[in-house]
Amino acid sequence: MIRALHRWLGLPALVLVTLLAVSGAALSVFPAAERISAPQAEQAMSVADLAARIKAAFPKVEQIRRSPSGRITAYWFDGGTPASAVIDPATGAATASADPNPVQRWLTNLHRSLFLDDAGRIAMAAGAAAMLVLAISGSMLIARRAGGWRRWFAPLRGPLAGRLHVELARGAVLGLLLSSATALWMTASTFGFLPDKAAVPELPSGVSGTTDAPLASMPLLAATPVSSLRELSFPNPGDATDVFTLKTDGGTGYLDQGTGATLGWAGLSGWTRVSETIYMLHTGQGAALLGLFLGLTALAVPVMGATGLLLWLTGLKGRPRIRDNAAPGRAETVLLVGSEGGSTWGFAATLHSALTRAGQRVHTAPMSAFDPGRFSGARRYVVLAATYGDGDAPASAKGFLDRLAGLSAAPAARLAVLGFGDRSFPAFCAYARAVAAAAEGRGWPLLLPFETVDRQSPQEFARWGLALGAALGIDLELNHQPVRPEVKELTLVSRRDYGDDVQAPTAILRFALPSLSAWRRLTRRGFARFEAGDLLGIVPEASPVPRFYSLASGSRDGFLEIVVRKHAGGICSGELMALEPGRTVAGFIRPNPTFRLRRDRVPLVLIGAGTGIGPLAGFIRANTLRRPIHLFFGMRLPGSDFLYREELEAWAAAGRLSSLSTAVSRGARPRYVQHALTAEQLEVVRAIREGARVMVCGGRQMAAGVAEALTRILEPLGLSPAILKAEGRYVEDVY
Repeated sequence: MIRALHRWLGLPALVLVTLLAVSGAALSVFPAAERISAPQAEQAMSVADLAARIKAAFPKVEQIRRSPSGRITAYWFDGGTPASAVIDPATGAATASADPNPVQRWLTNLHRSLFLDDAGRIAMAAGAAAMLVLAISGSMLIARRAGGWRRWFAPLRGPLAGRLHVELARGAVLGLLLSSATALWMTASTFGFLPDKAAVPELPSGVSGTTDAPLASMPLLAATPVSSLRELSFPNPGDATDVFTLKTDGGTGYLDQGTGATLGWAGLSGWTRVSETIYMLHTGQGAALLGLFLGLTALAVPVMGATGLLLWLTGLKGRPRIRDNAAPGRAETVLLVGSEGGSTWGFAATLHSALTRAGQRVHTAPMSAFDPGRFSGARRYVVLAATYGDGDAPASAKGFLDRLAGLSAAPAARLAVLGFGDRSFPAFCAYARAVAAAAEGRGWPLLLPFETVDRQSPQEFARWGLALGAALGIDLELNHQPVRPEVKELTLVSRRDYGDDVQAPTAILRFALPSLSAWRRLTRRGFARFEAGDLLGIVPEASPVPRFYSLASGSRDGFLEIVVRKHAGGICSGELMALEPGRTVAGFIRPNPTFRLRRDRVPLVLIGAGTGIGPLAGFIRANTLRRPIHLFFGMRLPGSDFLYREELEAWAAAGRLSSLSTAVSRGARPRYVQHALTAEQLEVVRAIREGARVMVCGGRQMAAGVAEALTRILEPLGLSPAILKAEGRYVEDVY
């Protein structure tokens, strides 16, 4: 509900909120500029001294005003024409014109009322209310995404637009809350909804009838410092019944022009003081640094609006439209979806459609929206969950386990959990398994035992559907047709073949970058921006299911490069290994942010074997900062499958590679990459002590051997791969 409120309020209010924010940011500069340019009065100067100096310079002065910035302005009539000037308090002389800044006046009218008077004020107040609700709902969504308020600044992952949206919101939310709340208060004050009108003393019934008392002899003026002055109005010349009117930070008073006596005084009410404080907080008048801060936070609004719109459009594209989605409170069956790349939503749509045809009332929602209170009529829950990285929650499932743990009791409606993954990865369906285990631990009654679907198999999904139908007592046939991802034709420009001598045909394949639309280049998505370690999805002609290969290049290199080994019966690897330069395949980019170079200069220990050299070579290629990189690479025979041999030698000569240790498994003295680590353990320990990050890429068996060897090497330091992994210093890309 919070996400829907944030989205559906933000989209229609985008233009109005952006206009408020940009005009407010521009206005925030003026108080600071005025504070810098205005001559300031000495701290000990009294209003009596100031008035006397100005009176001497301008005998016809009628009023003196001091703005919150400290600027002193005098007003008088010159031959029947009004005149004014900015005053130097030290001399009482004019220093600059006091004519209003036309740009500031124009921006103020735009910001307050859109040049539409009261109707415009109401419209801008609605914009401020929308900004307040967006700031509150956005804060709640950030806390939910991070896993709680205490993890407000937890590291982010995901697409650039999403990370930028949240990072800006984290820094700007306090300023936006303050700006929007104070704007609403000021609107209420403008329309008279608040009892905050300044108190004015009653006009004196009698005066001395004399004139021309020296200003210095008036006790109230002499006792009032210039720093608290707001306005001093002089009596009309020749009118002995008129009085001085003094307005200060403490209140308003009248003074006899002949004796200087105080004839009446009214202090500021509590409401008035609050409203004036809120005016200061909103405008920055009297608090220039605060105004600049609020202006900076306001500048985040148009960027957040653009990224939010981009996220919404991307979500529409990546998530299929769920037809006949029942209202949450009326649904008998609730489907909760945990998806990272969008494919799990396709399976959910297929299941939703089949259940609806069978007469069920079904509501489908992301796992992050799990709230038993919303699903009051649910008789069963079905969770379809993918896994992100090494067992983490996918994007649409963030916070699910925390909310489950926070329930006083598990729902009475029965539960079925289906995991989606790839068995070639060690963390196969790890997150879905964690969900099933947590549900069992809370005593959530099961509808079906935990099951998995490997590599988006329609057949396995259909078999599970038969079991679900049997549990529900209905005929349920799930005929899922995987949605083909949006692909580009990639042309092979070169290939280098290895491994024939060891019966492991392998090739380094280089593809040209595809042509891109201006929108793609502008948003820097897909082929417009990728890094070594990201994944190239290849969709073979004989299957709609993509296969993923780690990239050995980044978009700055100007090409796409992968390392492929031919597997017996492999549909995709067979097609790629048969590809000749000039021929094409269909592919797309999938970001892999957990296995990328960081923007720092800490040392790296790169460990890989076979085709696992691919992303590691990309990291070395991109090492323009020449950070220390130590590569441990395992192969069968140097003459057959020493991948990137020439490049590694060149990169070492250029300072991009600090050291290279190889392990040959079929040589005269066979050894594996973990043995090379043990042989160079002093270098490994030195790098770890210097804060090095360990990055491992290759097969599961190799990765397990590496972890075991590093456990022994790091034990004297009180460290282990598990500890380094928890610190973000040990990452794997294992298949």
